[in-house]
Amino acid sequence: DYAGFRTFDSMVRLEKIFGQTSVTVISQQFHNERAIYIAGKEGISAIGFNATDVPDAQGFKTQLRERFARVKMFLDFWFGAKPKFLGEKIVIPD
Repeated sequence: DYAGFRTFDSMVRLEKIFGQTSVTVISQQFHNERAIYIAGKEGISAIGFNATDVPDAQGFKTQLRERFARVKMFLDFWFGAKPKFLGEKIVIPD
């Protein structure tokens, strides 16, 4: 997603810009959990494929960042946040 500055934006843009109602997210488990949750709240059917997790040396920093990202996600829904940029519709052929 060329304007998916964050997971929330990409999941919202998935339907609004790309016209998709289902998605497979390929990322680390912690990210997939958040992406699938957002997709579900947006009425999008989503599944995740978990890639190899980050090395232990980076794990603490990544987990700390993820905790803040999850809080931000709930605040986004609470306050009705919108993506930073939507853009024009792009047709993805079947």
